[in-house]
Amino acid sequence: MKLFNRQTIAAFLLGSTLAVGVGAFAVERHHGGHSHIARLYAEVQATDAQKARIDPLVKAAMADLKPLHEQLHQLHKQLLQQAGAPVIDRAALEASRQQGLVLADQGSKRLLQLVADIGDTLTPEQRSKLVEHLSHGRRFRGM
Repeated sequence: MKLFNRQTIAAFLLGSTLAVGVGAFAVERHHGGHSHIARLYAEVQATDAQKARIDPLVKAAMADLKPLHEQLHQLHKQLLQQAGAPVIDRAALEASRQQGLVLADQGSKRLLQLVADIGDTLTPEQRSKLVEHLSHGRRFRGM
């Protein structure tokens, strides 16, 4: 039973670290320069009008996701403290897990909203190009 508990804690810590890392990547890539979004525009051959509609959508999503990213980072620290405590407080771990699920759900919903908003801006042909591009696993490797 002890091994299962350690595995559960390790899996959750890994998951929260991944979520924090993905959030950091998204924020960094958007604020660190437009190379990521520029590649997306080039890939789908976005018009200037589409770019003008998409840019504010991405900025708004990043502004909405940044607090979630910060909360996930704090939750990760909290989980590390809980996991390293002399006595494991199962109720506190469960509360943290549930908090992480809520944050992940909020982030997932906001990202899905962004995807739909961008999809509404693109033509069906452009969306197909985007899906093909993303299906090759490039989304997290600098597009």
